[in-house]
Formats: sequence, structure tokens, C-alpha cells
Amino acid sequence: MIAPRLHPMVNRRGLTFWTMWLAGATLACALTFSVLYAHFNEFPPQYRVLMMIGVLASVPVYSFLHVYHKRLNYLSGLLRLLGGWLTLVAALAVVIWLSGSPQTLAPGMAVKLIVYGFLAQAATFIPLRFLLNRHNQRLKNERKAVIIGAGELAGKLARQLKPRVPVLGVIAPDAEVDADWVPVPGVPHLGGFDELRDIVQREQVRRVYIALPLDRMVQIESIYVDLLDLAVDVVWVPDFGSMMLLNQSISQIEQFPAIYLNETPLSSHPAAAMAKDLIDRSLALLAIIALAPVLISCAVAVKLSSPGPVFFRQGRDGCNGTVIHVYKFRSMRMHDDQEVKQATRNDSRVTRVGAFLRRSSLDELPQLINVLRGEMALVGPRPHAIAHNHYYCDKLMAYMARHRIKPGITGLAQVSGFRGETDTLDKMQGRLERDLAYINHWSLWLDIKILIKTPFTLFSRNIY
Repeated sequence: MIAPRLHPMVNRRGLTFWTMWLAGATLACALTFSVLYAHFNEFPPQYRVLMMIGVLASVPVYSFLHVYHKRLNYLSGLLRLLGGWLTLVAALAVVIWLSGSPQTLAPGMAVKLIVYGFLAQAATFIPLRFLLNRHNQRLKNERKAVIIGAGELAGKLARQLKPRVPVLGVIAPDAEVDADWVPVPGVPHLGGFDELRDIVQREQVRRVYIALPLDRMVQIESIYVDLLDLAVDVVWVPDFGSMMLLNQSISQIEQFPAIYLNETPLSSHPAAAMAKDLIDRSLALLAIIALAPVLISCAVAVKLSSPGPVFFRQGRDGCNGTVIHVYKFRSMRMHDDQEVKQATRNDSRVTRVGAFLRRSSLDELPQLINVLRGEMALVGPRPHAIAHNHYYCDKLMAYMARHRIKPGITGLAQVSGFRGETDTLDKMQGRLERDLAYINHWSLWLDIKILIKTPFTLFSRNIY
């Protein structure tokens, strides 16, 4: 077999971003220049510097917030653009304040530039989104596809592709279709492997998806070689259905293709991890300062409620196996129990003040100190007691994978209804699934949504 030469693939999502960003930034800069020149008869230096900073800063801000994501419709796209623009404006306001020269900018002119800047970007977003949608629809209609295989993987693939790609049908021997195939509406059985070349040429197929089990590698290689001289793209979809994958991705190491099975977005993008850590620590410091009266009041109430220390420190598993000591306001009376036991409803160990702190989640506020120290994040999988981790790691597949990133004060599981006691395997499985979903789909925007939803879940009935 001739080893195929691997070419770097064009990232269409990246191309969409840069196209729309460049058009929006160009028109916004041109409009800014025109407004300022008409007002001042020149381009003042302070506005020039701010415009340069804004253009450069808009790239990471818009990228983090997925402003130009291809799956956004017109309304959600404009709202996402507005959110990104206001975030950028807020960042520029901080820069102006830190520079100590806010008086150099006229308030009326600043408001005008903010409004015009958004309108300029919106004016490019709508027609470009229309053209990109038309282009994608034309490509979709041209990309006729077939799927080789008729098992469970092929069925799932057909259901996923059908809304976006014109899948003509599946190709597999009749015996395999009769034994394994679950019919998919609009995806018929076209024939066996011996008819593959005729079907591809007759139907002008442009893409062939190979969805066969890994134990049929010889057949997969044979099919690939058979299709090399045809004008058709061949895509192999490995069957990893029995494996618990974590943010899987495909890359290459020199000339070798590499499939990453359990890489997290934060571990694969160090810049993203650094940005999240910086934002978390900054917000934690601001929260400690803003909530100082609440923290002091809680500390005094805990001290007066029962003998013992104000804070409760417990060892928890942190990121990648490190052990951290998580801070909480003590909510229980001092006791000599050696076994780590979750609090339950009407737990006799919980004080009256502690019950209120637990119900309102105020007992978690000292964990802002853990965030400030870099041991935790504002958003992430909740840290469990080490004894609980030892208990569940043998009972739930990929349980310890939730420790691939820093634990958080709140998380996707908590805002999805999985707060409080996890007294059954089903409850812990539900929490685990949300934690892994968060790790797989992490983004700054997801963190923001979770932080916004968290206050509305603080008085859950499941917290005690």
C-alpha cells in the first residue's frame, strides 16, 4: 500500500471567522476614522492608539466568545456580536482607566463610536452570513455521499449526516444488512462492496464514509486502495463506540496521523488555560473584596453557633491527581467520626447556622481563597472527598477523568440539577456525565453562562 501524503487541512471555521472579522473590523475602522476626522479635522493620537488596541484585542475576545460561529442564525449571531463588542468596549474602558487619562476622551464621542462601531460590524455580518449560507448550501447539494457499512456505527453516522449532507445510502453485503442494519429514513441500501465503484461513478458521489469495525482493517485498506483512482473523498470513521472518549481530536506527528483520545480543550490550548486561570483569579479577588461584609458575618455566625474553628478544611482531589485542601465555613458540630460521610437530610451533625449556610451555598464562599491560590477554578467539576473518589472510581467508567482540569466552586452538573447528596450510582453517573460534557465542550462563553445560572440554583431542595 502506498502511504498517503498528509496535507494540512483548511479550517473552514477559522476561514469563516477571519473573513467576517476582517470585513467588520475594516468597516468599523473606516467609519471611526471618518467620524473623528469630520469632528476634529484630524485623527487624534489617543483615539488612534485605542483603535489599534481594539483591533488587536478583538481577535481573542471574538474567538473566545465564538462571535462568528457558522451555526448561529441571524438573530443569535447579532446578539453574540453585540456581546463580544460590549466585552471589548469594557476591556478598553479598563485600559483607559488604568492609564489614568479618562478625561482625554469626550463622553459623547465615545458613545457615538460605540454605537457606530457595532452598526458597522452588523452591516457586514448580515450580507456575509447570507453569502456564506448560500455557499454552504451549494456545497451541501454537491457533496453527495455514501456510507460503507450497515452496522450500529453506520446507522448513527447516517442520522448525524443526513441533516447536513445528502447521504444517498449505505453499501454493504446483503447478509450484513439483514443482520445488523437499523433502517434510517431516506437512507436506503444501495448494494454490496462489489458494486461500490459503479455506484460512485453512476451517482457522481463526492464523498465515501467508511464505517466498519476495527477488526476489518484489511477490508478497509482494500476499499481505500480501490477508490484511490476515483474523484472521491474517502473518510474513515473509526468505531470507538465502546470507549469513553474525552475531547477526541485528530492531528499528525510529522508524517504519522494521530488520534487524541482523551485530550481536554484546556490541556491542548495552553493559552486558553492561562486566560481562564487569569480571569478566575481576578474575579475571585474582586468577589472577596465585594463580599467581605458577608464573609465576616458568616464567620462570626459560625463561631457563635458552636465550639470549633470557623473554617472546615478537607483534602480533595485536585487537577491531575494533586491533593488540595478545600476551605468551607464549618456547618457541623465537632465530632469524632472517622468515616467521611456525606450530609443527609435532617443530619444531626449540622448546626442551625450551618443548615442555612448549606441551603444558601454560602458555606462554599471561602473556596474563593482556593481559586485565588490557583488550586480551584470558579467553574469546573465539584471536588469530592478523596474517600468518595476511591469508592466511585471502580464503579463508574472514566470517573477519575473529571479530575483532568481544576475543580470548581460551581459547574455544569450543579446548574443542571445535580446538586446535593449523590446517594445512588445513578445520581453520581448523571453528575459525571455533565462534568465530562463540560470538559469536552469548555469555552469561556460556557463558563459565563454557568456563572449566570448558578445564583438561580442556590436554593435547591436537594441541598442540605
